[in-house]
Amino acid sequence: MANEPLLQRVCQWITAHEALEHFGTYLEKTQSQQHIKPLHWYVACRLVLEGGFHPDEINPHPPFGVTKGRSGKLLVYDPQSATGTESTILGGLKTKNVDVVVTKHGLGPVLAVSCKGTIGAFRNLTNRMEEAVGDCTNLHITYPALVCGFMAVMRANRYEEGAEEATEEEAAEDAVQEVEPESAPPSRQLKANDIAIQKGGDVVESIIRYHAALRELTGRRGIRNDVSRYEAVALALVESNSRTPGRILANFPKGDSPLRIEHFFAALYLRYDERYVYAAPDLKHTTSRIAWSPQSPALVLPEAKERMKDFTVRLNA
Repeated sequence: MANEPLLQRVCQWITAHEALEHFGTYLEKTQSQQHIKPLHWYVACRLVLEGGFHPDEINPHPPFGVTKGRSGKLLVYDPQSATGTESTILGGLKTKNVDVVVTKHGLGPVLAVSCKGTIGAFRNLTNRMEEAVGDCTNLHITYPALVCGFMAVMRANRYEEGAEEATEEEAAEDAVQEVEPESAPPSRQLKANDIAIQKGGDVVESIIRYHAALRELTGRRGIRNDVSRYEAVALALVESNSRTPGRILANFPKGDSPLRIEHFFAALYLRYDERYVYAAPDLKHTTSRIAWSPQSPALVLPEAKERMKDFTVRLNA
C-alpha cells in the first residue's frame, strides 16, 4: 500500500506488511511519528482479533465494535469508532505517553506496547537502550503487574557505494544526537552510519550489540521480578532500499533468539493470562479475553482473510 492512504490520523485495519512497508519507505520527517503510526494501528487491531481484548479497552481505539448474537460476541468493522490518540500513564517517575494500551475498568492499564522505529544513525543505539530501560522501569514502578512489550523495528538499509564518505562533522553530529534524527529519503545517498546491512550481507556490529543488550531486557515473568525488564521484546530489521521494502529480514535475529517478532504477541498473552486471569479467578468476568463468534460481520468481509493472514483469530468453539 502506498504511503498516502496511511497518512490518516486514526487507527486503521491494515496488515503487518502494509505497516512495515510504510515504515521502510516513508519520505518525510520522522519527528511527527507518522513513519511508525501504522505499526501502532496494526498492534491495536491484532490485540482485538488475536488477543481477544475489547476494542473499547484499547487506545488508540481500533476500527471495531462489539455486539451480542446467538453464537456469542460478534465483532463488527466500525471505522467511525477509530481514534488516533495515545494513552498517558502515570509512571513512578513521570507520566508517559504509550503507543498502545489496554485498560480494564477498575484495574487500570494491564497491557502496554511501545513501538520504536529507527531509520538510521545506528551509532546512537545506546540512546535507544537508555530510553527503553527508563520507560519500562517508570511504568512498572507504579503498575508492577502491567504487561509491557517493546517492539523495535529498524530499517535494513543496505550498503550503497559512497555511503562511507560521511564527513567528520556529520559523524560528530550523530554522536551527540539525543533524539532520533530526521529521515533521509531512501532515494537519497545514505550516510555510513545509516547502513544496517554491509556489502557482504552481514548485519553491522552496532545492531548486533543492540540485539545482545535487548536480550537482557526481555522475559520478565513475575511482578516481583526486575522492574527494568519487559515482559516481551521484539526486534525486526525491515527492508528499505531493496526490491522488497517492508519485508522483515529472515536471518536476523537468528532463529533461536527470544527477540524474534513471531514470539512477541504470544509472550504478552501468556503473561497477561497468568497475572490477570489464572491468578485472580474472582475477576475472570472482567479480565478473561474474548473468543469471537465465527459469524462476526468483520471476520466475513472479503478483505478480512488478507488482513489476518499472519496470525490466528481468537474464536469460540
